[in-house]
Amino acid sequence: MTARTEPAEAETEPPDATTRPALIRELLLVAGLFLVYKLGRQLATGHTGDAIHNAHRVWDLERTLHLPHENAVQSALLHGDTLVHIANTYYATVHFPATLAFLVWLYVKRPAHYIWARRVLAAVTTAALVLPFTFPLAPPRMLAGTGLEDTGRIFGPSVYGPPSSDHLSNQFAAMPSLHFGWALMVAVGLIVATRSRWRWLWLLHPLITLLVIVGTANHYWLDAIVAGAMLGIALAVIHPPRRTATTAGRDAGRRRVTPDTSVLVGAGR
Repeated sequence: MTARTEPAEAETEPPDATTRPALIRELLLVAGLFLVYKLGRQLATGHTGDAIHNAHRVWDLERTLHLPHENAVQSALLHGDTLVHIANTYYATVHFPATLAFLVWLYVKRPAHYIWARRVLAAVTTAALVLPFTFPLAPPRMLAGTGLEDTGRIFGPSVYGPPSSDHLSNQFAAMPSLHFGWALMVAVGLIVATRSRWRWLWLLHPLITLLVIVGTANHYWLDAIVAGAMLGIALAVIHPPRRTATTAGRDAGRRRVTPDTSVLVGAGR
């Protein structure tokens, strides 16, 4: 009688079966996404009077809704020059690189999730470019009577110059906050695409981003809320890739089978 053993589960999980998109095409698409983001905001420049008027409306609406004062977050940052400088640096340097690194990692490790995430980001960014045309909004740092300070200008570093001479950005496009929308998508994408028990810590990125954009007086709470709502709609329409039955079965098997478990084939012959 001969008995041979076979492991109940394969030791390695098969790679993502999705074909990775052509690199050159994806580089052009992602570059186009960032270019549309920058150029679209520049096309919506101007409307200073409307932007200030809408800023007062948003500020009053937040008070009506009993949202926390942005001043509370900024006061916490202003306890020390180091903390506010870190916040300004985070605002100026993390937004684009973090999103780009997220897309690159998905492209290399999770091609199917990369396609999904790229579509979601493109949809949110395109929708976000409409609001500055229909609802120009000055950031709270420009709003008199709030007690808020322009921390970037005072403590540095600042990504903005005087609105009258700043031709690289539209400072009257505070709503929605793509800083927050993209950060939230990075967290959601990594939580969906990975299986680590620590993956929920990625939510710290949008949380820190929220505190930074509000504390530096670059955005209102409502800017982040609108961005989150836009992302939610995009995620409801553009679904992430489903895990295959084979992969799900392997994961379930790993939870049930101990390292010593084996199946005896041919025993009793």
